[in-house]
Amino acid sequence: MALFLVQHGKSLPKDKDPEKGLSDEGVLDVKRIADAAKKYGVNISCIKHSGKKRARQTADIFASALQPELGVQEIGGINPLDDVASFADNISSREDLMLVGHLPFMEKLVSFLITGSIAKPVIKFQNGGIVCLDEDPDSHWWVIKWALMPELSENL
Repeated sequence: MALFLVQHGKSLPKDKDPEKGLSDEGVLDVKRIADAAKKYGVNISCIKHSGKKRARQTADIFASALQPELGVQEIGGINPLDDVASFADNISSREDLMLVGHLPFMEKLVSFLITGSIAKPVIKFQNGGIVCLDEDPDSHWWVIKWALMPELSENL
């Protein structure tokens, strides 16, 4: 089973939207990535997001395209400065799960799952991009299976 990590789409500045919802560009980028994921047959059981407006909007766009069986849920523990190690202990590789959150949390989570340390960066996220991880059944270490970023999908 796979873990799909998504950084929310580009957001509006705080002076235009105090809750920093998605910008028009952010909505378009996320829709394009979600449609590409659908085209490639990405199948997820549930989408969980941080509860911040931009993450919720991003999760809803992905849900519209991918139709997760268990829908969209708000969870705690994936805000920008939350503890990656504590959250990682609760990740199960038994379900195809998408998490929609923020930097630096998402990049640190990937680093922690792959190297055991948040201090060793292994990937750079883009707003609205997906990083797909898979857990090796023998070693229980996670690996990057693939990534799809808005800059790469402009022609999809």
